[in-house]
Amino acid sequence: MTIEAVKADITSLKVDAIVNSANPTLLAGGGVCGAIHKAAGPELEIACKDIGKCAVGHAVITPAFRLPAKFVIHAVGPRWLDGKRDEASMLENCYSSIFGLALEEELSSIAIPSISTGIYNYPLEQAAVIAVQQAKINDRPDLEIIFVCFDDNTLAAYQAAIG
Repeated sequence: MTIEAVKADITSLKVDAIVNSANPTLLAGGGVCGAIHKAAGPELEIACKDIGKCAVGHAVITPAFRLPAKFVIHAVGPRWLDGKRDEASMLENCYSSIFGLALEEELSSIAIPSISTGIYNYPLEQAAVIAVQQAKINDRPDLEIIFVCFDDNTLAAYQAAIG
């Protein structure tokens, strides 16, 4: 297994799956979610509407349509409120669900953004540690995991978490 952090546009990566930091309705939003929906085309929105909803801490998978990836894994992370409402376990479950789908679909490469650290306000350093811990727990030697960072601060947090 390889784990790395890069600063890149997740919609341009040629991997088996990219992860969408989705909302529970799975509909296009802002940030990474909006960029993924725009790049994938209207078919992604239709596929998401067919699924319906996804609970916080879980993930679902769709084709990637016009993206260079094969699949989009839509993962719903928690909103950070005060750190006392199971936010950490919900984020852990979110990553566990992502890696479970990667195993089911026999993916060899996956690109993951920093889930819940944007408008959901999860503290970046804490989220990066959880993401990397869950990636290491996954322990599949054939899986390439790429944490795709939007800016230098996010990249530094993920590089520190990777070690």
